[in-house]
Amino acid sequence: MNGLDAALEKMRADGAQPVAVETFRHYYERLREGEAGVLREDEIEPVDEIPAFEELPRPSDDEVREALDQAVVLKLNGGLGTGMGMTRAKSLLEVKDGLSFLDVIVRQVLALRASSGARVPLVLMNSFATRDDSLAALRRHEGVEADVPLDFVQNRVPKIRADGSLDPVEWPANPEQEWAPPGHGDLYPALVASGMLDALLEGGYRYAFVSNADNLGATLDPRILTWLAREEVPFLMEVAVRTEQDRKGGHLARRRGGGLVLREVAQTAEEDVPAFQDIERHRFFNTNTMWVDLRALKHTLSVHGGVLPLPMIVNRKTVDPGDASSPAVVQLESAMAAAIDVFEAAQALRVPKSRFAPVKATNDLLVVRSDAYELTPEAHLVVVPERRGVPPLVELDGAHYKLIGDFDARFPAGPPSLAEAERLNVVGDVTFGRDVVVRGAVTVEGPRRIGDGEILSG
Repeated sequence: MNGLDAALEKMRADGAQPVAVETFRHYYERLREGEAGVLREDEIEPVDEIPAFEELPRPSDDEVREALDQAVVLKLNGGLGTGMGMTRAKSLLEVKDGLSFLDVIVRQVLALRASSGARVPLVLMNSFATRDDSLAALRRHEGVEADVPLDFVQNRVPKIRADGSLDPVEWPANPEQEWAPPGHGDLYPALVASGMLDALLEGGYRYAFVSNADNLGATLDPRILTWLAREEVPFLMEVAVRTEQDRKGGHLARRRGGGLVLREVAQTAEEDVPAFQDIERHRFFNTNTMWVDLRALKHTLSVHGGVLPLPMIVNRKTVDPGDASSPAVVQLESAMAAAIDVFEAAQALRVPKSRFAPVKATNDLLVVRSDAYELTPEAHLVVVPERRGVPPLVELDGAHYKLIGDFDARFPAGPPSLAEAERLNVVGDVTFGRDVVVRGAVTVEGPRRIGDGEILSG
């Protein structure tokens, strides 16, 4: 049996639906034919001007209500937060004022329903590892359920040996490590395989607002929604202006002689990395927040035989990520925002950086937990007004703060005040007391304990 047949048989035995199997086949065959999943600098050109959020027209109340009644909030919720030492859904981590990510998201959706009278269901794309805990947490909120299921589950695919055989890897020491998530581009086959796409369309829902569960800055904005509906935009990627902090994130570009495209660092040839990281050349980064016309998605899938031909990402790892001596493997992945390259008339929209507040590490978590951010009555996470939309920069020593348990132990009374901080750099082992205040740019070196009420000024 060849590698492809073995991989497909393995997926079917695992219960994968036909659309997931055929999507994997599509990418495997591209890999077998020699595609490297690289988008070269000479194939693209920079994007200089795109529509801006501030320039969008103000909709009428009737337009807002009509569009909202066809909208769904879809949150990607498959991550376990393993980079921070977590073993359950990252979205269940306390993030602000004693609330988890999911608590805040539910409050946002319920507030939108209350103010508009629209249905606006909340749907999660879970993984097998996050599903049970997340659904239990959702159902503790009265009134969160709508007329469609609360979630669907993303697919998983075999890791492929990188030794030239392209066989699905076997790893008896831990068979679960034989499987990989296929990237968040799996959104599309998972919507189909689960029946969620048809359920939404049959329920009269047309527009999906899609974002990561760990980005509380991303909320369904009626102004964007109504513009999308009025202009009949089939797919919209939210982008923001790149800064030095965003040099490694995927950026927007344009294929030479073609349409918009997303390029991730994993798709970048080594010699093109300087151009990839040039924030003056490639000015806009993907916030991983998108809007999808579900009718257009259904049509586009039909045109392409049920499989969206997204740009392929070839992720090279070892089968056990914690064991560099374990066999080398290939993980075939795709990015959901890369669909901008597939939908005809897809667009990008430049949005304020305030719509991008992800928590990828404890550095981010400290800022969001601090008084530099606040939750509005609608549960929107915003930078406090006196900071004029600019959060402070925090760099914590990875040896002592990377894991959530170590991080919490060093802030036993909660985060310091960062409302007046520009930057906080913590080197070594430092424990913060109660009501510590950081002003300006401050570097703290440990080992040290900062006393209650101490003011750190740079």
